[in-house]
Amino acid sequence: MKADPKVQRRLLDLQAIDTTLAQLAHRRRSLPERAELEALARELSALEDERVRAQVAVDDLDRDIARLEKDVDQVRARKSKDEARLASGSGPARELEALQHELVSLNRRQSDLEDAELELMEQRETAQGVLDGIESRLAEARERRGAAEQRRDDALAEIAKEEEFKRTSRRPLADDLPTDLVTLYDKIREDTGLGAALLTGGRCGGCRLELSGADVARIRKADPDDVVRCEDCRRIMVRTNESGL
Repeated sequence: MKADPKVQRRLLDLQAIDTTLAQLAHRRRSLPERAELEALARELSALEDERVRAQVAVDDLDRDIARLEKDVDQVRARKSKDEARLASGSGPARELEALQHELVSLNRRQSDLEDAELELMEQRETAQGVLDGIESRLAEARERRGAAEQRRDDALAEIAKEEEFKRTSRRPLADDLPTDLVTLYDKIREDTGLGAALLTGGRCGGCRLELSGADVARIRKADPDDVVRCEDCRRIMVRTNESGL
């Protein structure tokens, strides 16, 4: 394949744009916010599991407290009924004496229930504190996730803007070059990531290997408009006065 040396040198301008586009694509894939968001997703999932367990503990205590409150109310109602009967003084003496014994037992039962309820309420206060702490950590992690998402979106918007600028610059440059040369360049670039490189000091700018004596001799014999390629990496080597030939 042949191409004017000036045209070949313009391949380096095309390659510079494509290199920048490749760097932008890599930057998009490797944004630190992506890893941060993945870590935050795991953190939020773990915290949500903790929150569910803590909420279950609070709910269980609430049910137990409600049950005890119901028992206390029943004891109080029974006490009020017995106290009213006892205050009336009606009925056999043996029955009134039995009511007095029952009131003593009910007072003891009420005291035991209220002590148990107080203990459960203290446990609930502790459990609620644990739940509140988890919910606070959840809210803080969600805020960090929101901030990371915003940074990611801002970075992606910036990358997209730069890509559009580079693609807009690339089109007229590629259109102005010979079609067969661009086709060859694109094929090599797709295979290796780099389609054309500068030959400097007898070294290929693509694979960074120094050319053998036979390769140097071959290139020296080539016409200036011959499109020469590296025998090792097969990339197009663009010759200039710095090529060391």
